[in-house]
Amino acid sequence: MTENIAASSASIITRLSPAKINLFLHITGKRADGYHNLQTVFRLLDWGDYLHFSASDDVLISTIDNELDANQLCHQLLTLDGAAAITASIEDNLIFKAARALLASVIESNTLPDQLAKVHITLDKHLPMGAGLGGGSSNAATTMLVLNEIWQLNFTCDELIKIGATVGADVPIFIFGQDAIAMGIGEELTTIDLPDQQYLVLTPDAHVNTATLFAHPKLQRDIAPLSVATIQNQYADYVQTLTTPYHNVFTPVVTSLAPAVENALNYLQGLEAQAMSTARMTGSGSAVFLPLDTSVATNEKLVAKWIADAPCAGYIVGNLK
Repeated sequence: MTENIAASSASIITRLSPAKINLFLHITGKRADGYHNLQTVFRLLDWGDYLHFSASDDVLISTIDNELDANQLCHQLLTLDGAAAITASIEDNLIFKAARALLASVIESNTLPDQLAKVHITLDKHLPMGAGLGGGSSNAATTMLVLNEIWQLNFTCDELIKIGATVGADVPIFIFGQDAIAMGIGEELTTIDLPDQQYLVLTPDAHVNTATLFAHPKLQRDIAPLSVATIQNQYADYVQTLTTPYHNVFTPVVTSLAPAVENALNYLQGLEAQAMSTARMTGSGSAVFLPLDTSVATNEKLVAKWIADAPCAGYIVGNLK
């Protein structure tokens, strides 16, 4: 969603920074660089944060100074509101890191414009942090896409995906902007056409450190890799229900470490027969979700009761169209 509003010496762009869910998540092995190879199907949702970009029309920063690095330039160009509760320092925020990576790439390629507009970014946060919904990564991707437009840097989508992968493993899918099969660390993306779906998403107040999860001795890291064609052809095995071999390798580890996640997942599993689907966790947690059959999703009284009875905050959301 884009909204352009005339303002005194500034234009405002508002964008949805969508959440994602993983319909399944496999680890197929560890790489030489220490990262893990993954296989998953990402779905983007019509629910997320909002980012507001106010680009000044008359306050321009000169970039001609050859001694200026990306970090210094980023500090001169960007101000950020709404993120103070996320990181103590702006430099640790993924929005700032995304802008800095973008500028570093332009500087490295010697294509930096002589002047750039100052941009004020306001984050309207709705997604819980550490939930496996990709909120921070989505914020970073949205920032890269909009700044590429505002500053007319002319990076292609593929180039932005490569830059985004240096910021975070989930950033590329949000730059890609559509449902996809993901491999590698999440940057090898192939479009997949899936049926529209509604989901009941629960967000328990729990978080397990990602590094702790990857180091856990019970985490399964050797799932046999599947071909893109197999994943495309077998979508019925993981969209509504979840059939072997499809699963989320993090689920047993997270539920053993975080009782609130186990409780939320157990609650959704108790609804599976009525929903005609399989409950599961997204990413490395903590959010869990239940796909809803159309007959259930349209029963407003029923889904309202499910949310009211849930052990934590719940939302009915759909896939991004």
